[in-house]
Amino acid sequence: QLQLVESGGGLAQPGGSLRLSCAASGFTLAYHKIGWFRQAPGKEREGVSCITLTGGSTNYADSVKGRFTIYADNVNNTVYLQMNSLKPEDTAVYYCAAERGIGFCSRGPRQYAYWGQGTQVTVSS
Repeated sequence: QLQLVESGGGLAQPGGSLRLSCAASGFTLAYHKIGWFRQAPGKEREGVSCITLTGGSTNYADSVKGRFTIYADNVNNTVYLQMNSLKPEDTAVYYCAAERGIGFCSRGPRQYAYWGQGTQVTVSS
């Protein structure tokens, strides 16, 4: 059974860092695309970043470019989102999602069929 489990969320101060993990089980990352999304209270789910595991292409929302980095550890079947220079507006529940495919990865939530349960990120002083 395909499963995604996020971890690494928590409380960070503005300017701080967190690293989120998305551990995949029941499938291998190859030939899949993984996306990171976030949803703040009262707001729509937003695509933050994505990666295509075959080829390694990545895509970032303008709001996180230069601050967040997505990368994969194929040995551990895990995708990470390194978040630096955090801002209060980064506060949200963060989800990872998977879809089979190669080529360009989309940050649109509807492109992804498999979702994790989410992890809370709070940026506050």
